[in-house]
Amino acid sequence: MRPLISFTLDQDTEEMCSTLTAFAESRLGAPETFDAEDFRRRWLLAGRQGVTGTCVPDEFGGSGMDAVSAAALMEALGRGCRDTGFTFSVAAHLYACLMPVVEFGTTEQKKRWLPALASGELIAAHGITEPGAGSDAFSLRTRAVRDGDRYVLNGEKCFTTNAPVADVFLIQAVTDPEAGYFGVTSFLIEAGTPGLTVGRPYDKVGLRGSPMADVHLQDVAVPADQVLGAEGGGAAVFTSSMRWERTCLFAAYLGGMRRLLDSTVDHVREREQFGAPIGSFQAVSHRIVDMLMRYESARLMLFRAAVGLDEGSQDEVGPALAKLAVSEAAVQLGLDAVQLRGGLGIVDGEAETFLRDALPSRIFSGTNEIQKNNIARALGLGRAPHRRRTAR
Repeated sequence: MRPLISFTLDQDTEEMCSTLTAFAESRLGAPETFDAEDFRRRWLLAGRQGVTGTCVPDEFGGSGMDAVSAAALMEALGRGCRDTGFTFSVAAHLYACLMPVVEFGTTEQKKRWLPALASGELIAAHGITEPGAGSDAFSLRTRAVRDGDRYVLNGEKCFTTNAPVADVFLIQAVTDPEAGYFGVTSFLIEAGTPGLTVGRPYDKVGLRGSPMADVHLQDVAVPADQVLGAEGGGAAVFTSSMRWERTCLFAAYLGGMRRLLDSTVDHVREREQFGAPIGSFQAVSHRIVDMLMRYESARLMLFRAAVGLDEGSQDEVGPALAKLAVSEAAVQLGLDAVQLRGGLGIVDGEAETFLRDALPSRIFSGTNEIQKNNIARALGLGRAPHRRRTAR
């Protein structure tokens, strides 16, 4: 009988993870303010380490890794890089943008886009969320109208990660308003295309190292050969990207959790009150054990979902459970780390920063409430979302 879960890393991957963590600690840093030039400098450094294209096939400039190995490297990057926002941007680029091209792109599209994106020479952004289409991801107002051998796009995207620095945009737009789920199409659009503009970067509570902004599309003409997948196949592209994102992207948070857990253990060993290290107090030691349990449990769920990706599973429950487990554990671990540091927890720049970076994890990639709805529906509970379909 095949084991329920089995994931192991070969020696080369283990060594790569150790090297990447050390590299991130020494070279990537955590700037206090965002600077686009410095961001690109660090991005190119990360690209040279292979992390911007880990699971892109070798023939298109990537490392050809499977999902388990790619998740392990993302965890290693998150452990070494204190700028969780930067790590988040790298992961969003790879899993929400490059993997859709790998899975749905034509040979010509792969040759055109993937080598420079995988090397870190170019940065990608995926635009789907709109002011009126968040959790209801397919209530999009952005429209794409066929005009000969091109499409003309009009609309607006918000909360678009990497938008201020992106060279390539993956944009979801409605091509058939009456077809609902089957009326969305994906487009690859170069930055600088007339009519495509990016708003001012957001000032966010967390993930400050990840640039995010609105994207405006006004009569943007896109050649038909820049459709990713078939017309009407945008929902499949988006669903696949979320399967990758909800699994491998969240490995970055595992790395940050491990780093914060280790530093918190060091703190409670060294901090003395009432003549003893505070780690010897049961209230403190039990909280540390709970932190470790949440981290280890979330890690198992994430790597189990990564195994599913490698096996070609179309299951959405595993990635949804992984996303839930990691995001909830990250927020609680951040709260615990702040509490155990006392006053230092809100001024030391480590625990409180990670907590702020963890807060958005319960919202992006589909809110945790939506994940629970999806899981419940897979169990035969609840009701399916309304999808308009035309007779075919």
